[in-house]
Amino acid sequence: MTVIVLTNCPAGLRGFLTRWLLEISPGVFLGSPSARVRDVLWDEVRKYSGQGRALLAYHTDNEQGFTFRTHDHAWHPIDHEGLTLLHRPAAPTRTSPAAEPPRQGWSKAAKRRRFGR
Repeated sequence: MTVIVLTNCPAGLRGFLTRWLLEISPGVFLGSPSARVRDVLWDEVRKYSGQGRALLAYHTDNEQGFTFRTHDHAWHPIDHEGLTLLHRPAAPTRTSPAAEPPRQGWSKAAKRRRFGR
């Protein structure tokens, strides 16, 4: 079983994939092509995805029972003691004024405590 998930990819690529796979939801393709066809499809997806992202998951004979590949995703697969996991990068730190903590005493309750009312 093979699953390909496309995000923000050209419509022509989606039409190309419907020749071999069934589109069960917008951008989600499912089918059982041979390994050779699957690899050719993945090469085409990577070539024509434009600014979009793609994910390929398929059945293999390992402990998890499947493996996956990603293209232009922020999350990257890593091997952890024989299991493939997705590494999610840390959130970027902000240096804008909106990220600074609020000043002390800015609320009405803080003003009441300060002035004894």
